[in-house]
Amino acid sequence: MMENEESLHLEPIPRLRNISKKDFLEQYVRPQKPVVIEHLVDDWPATQKWDLDYIKKVAGEKVVPLYDDRPINSKQKFNEPHTEMKMADYIDLLKSKPTNYRIFLYHLLKEVPVLQKDFRFPDLGIRFLKQLPTLFFGGENSKVFMHYDIDFANILHFHFHGKKRCIIYPPSQTKYLYKVPHALISREDIDFNNPDFEKFPVLKKAKGYVTELNHGEALYMPEGYWHQMTYLTPGFSMSLRATSRTLTNFSKAVYNLVVMRNFDNYMRKLKGQRWIDYKNEEAIRRTHKKNKV
Repeated sequence: MMENEESLHLEPIPRLRNISKKDFLEQYVRPQKPVVIEHLVDDWPATQKWDLDYIKKVAGEKVVPLYDDRPINSKQKFNEPHTEMKMADYIDLLKSKPTNYRIFLYHLLKEVPVLQKDFRFPDLGIRFLKQLPTLFFGGENSKVFMHYDIDFANILHFHFHGKKRCIIYPPSQTKYLYKVPHALISREDIDFNNPDFEKFPVLKKAKGYVTELNHGEALYMPEGYWHQMTYLTPGFSMSLRATSRTLTNFSKAVYNLVVMRNFDNYMRKLKGQRWIDYKNEEAIRRTHKKNKV
């Protein structure tokens, strides 16, 4: 581990070769603990077939939305892409050099139905949402900022082609993560791979987990977990989602989707960049006040 990681109090996520439904429910889902399952989907055609060349072959002509790591601004709506290009051109870019452009929450399996034959929902005792899963692509060293998911789902996150580094925190650590109010993110200027503890001293109190996902491995992230991803090589991932297990988290998901998101979009229109700046300042002020800094 890097020196700053030790300061961040990151412990390795437990890793298993495989697991039974009973053990998965009892040891990880019920206590809401993360785990990496290394050989859960060895029988998926995707594990043998899916790499960037295969995606280029079957989906090269699709025009895909791309995001980079520019800060959120008042002119953009929630999850609005920054640009777009053909998948073939994007994969050529990924393979040629590091790039910040990522594909985020893209319904590739809907656009390219042949891919639907390459996976199946694992029998692990959780109620997967049966809509088609979304895919995520990134270039070498591209990062996904620290956030948690709007719907408080239980997530099985599968990685393909290369290696990806995942830092995650349980919801109990929110008070240390400089959460931006009326949003699902921490301050975007925090580099969780090399944090500035002078500017963000409370991060030292947060206790989280870290792992590097390899091709075909599955990471279980319980509901409401914060996560930050760094693509160590070009690659892509897929998430399967299961509904919240508690009424409390289901209610939070409904609030996020119905109230928080619409309120934030309204305030961006009304106040513009002043609203974004205010929220970022409040993230520091509230975190330091809570923690008596």
